[in-house]
Formats: sequence, structure tokens, C-alpha cells
Amino acid sequence: MSSPNRFAILVAGGSGTRMGAGQPKQFLELLGKPVLLHTLRRFAASSLGVQQFVVVLPPDQFDTWHHLCTRHQVSIPHAVVGGGHSRWASVRNGLKHLAAFTEGIVAVHDGVRPLVSAAVIENTYAAAAEHGAAIAAVAPKDSVRGLSKEGSYAIDRSHLRLVQTPQCFELELLRRAYRLPELPTFTDDASVVEDLHPIHLVEGDYRNLKITTREDMLLAEAILRSQ
Repeated sequence: MSSPNRFAILVAGGSGTRMGAGQPKQFLELLGKPVLLHTLRRFAASSLGVQQFVVVLPPDQFDTWHHLCTRHQVSIPHAVVGGGHSRWASVRNGLKHLAAFTEGIVAVHDGVRPLVSAAVIENTYAAAAEHGAAIAAVAPKDSVRGLSKEGSYAIDRSHLRLVQTPQCFELELLRRAYRLPELPTFTDDASVVEDLHPIHLVEGDYRNLKITTREDMLLAEAILRSQ
């Protein structure tokens, strides 16, 4: 039996506001290369066999990305698609670019998670091929408390997981989910899909951090230097 086609949608709609940077965080340099380029190259590893890449960016960032691709001699074929008013809308736009394909497994990944390992990517694709929907996640290290009107209460962290990306799905399943109206509860793709299909969890990696603050950049640089 042949392996299903693999697609990847890299969503990068950040503005860098929380970072306090003068440019979007996906374009900040990490060891001399843009964060988003590190992410694209992680997915483009030949052993992963991804056939089609879609990078979703705000339209006003297209020129910057094309300039960076020229400057860094990026030869990885990929489509650049305009993002929407929310992450949900951006992923939906990315899916539209895959309209010519009828089946396969599609990964949705944060463009500012540049340290994702090949093992996490491969395991999440493989789990989605088996279960239909799979996401990377890790157990929380710290104690967790919930909030109430009276104050707070302890939560058993063994029943909790911290969600990462990639999040991988059968292509038609994700299409069906994104035909439904957007809801405020849609914080990631798993929350869009879960009313249609169970979500399988794959062991993530604590190093697969999402670049949000200056401290994240320092940590990411340290991890990259150690690899």
C-alpha cells in the first residue's frame, strides 16, 4: 500500500507586538536566518516526503518574504497565500490552495515553531494516517490551578496536555471541519475538528517552542547551537 500524499500549511500571521520587535517575529533572525525559514527547512527534509508547502502570510508581508527568500537563496518550492482575519481564516485560505488534491495528510504548523524535530513531524503525520487526526502535545511540568469565584483550585496535571503543532489530519476531514462556521472556541485546528472526529495525541517535544517573546528567541538560539 502506497503512503498517502503529505502537505504542510505553515501559518505565520504574527506582528511582533508582544515581542516588542520592529518586524514580525517570523522574520526575526535566528542564527542569521529568518525564523520562518528555519521552520520551512525542518519540514522540507527529504526523509519526510512532503509534496506541497503552503506558507500563509499577511498580504503586506509578501514582498518581505520574497526578498528574504532571494537573499537566503531559498530553493524549496512553496506557495505563498494571504492570511485572513484570524488563524482560522488563515488556515482555511491555506486549505483552498490544496483544492486540486483529493486525498492525503495535511499538517498545519505554526510558522514560529522553528525547532520542531523530524521525529515529531514524522510521528504526527504517521498517526494521522492511522487515526485520521493527530496532534503533538506534551505534559505540563508545573502544578496547575483553575480559577473560580472563590479563588483557585488544584487540577490533576496528569489529565492535562500542552498542545503544540504540527497538527495533522486527513485532507478531506480538515476540509469538512473548515466548512463549518467559525466559533470563538477555535483556538487551534484540533478544536475545529474535534466535533467531527477524535483527536489522537502524539508525544511532542519541550524544545518545540513557539517564538512569542524575546526570551523565546534566546532559548531557541541556545537550543540551535547545541544541535
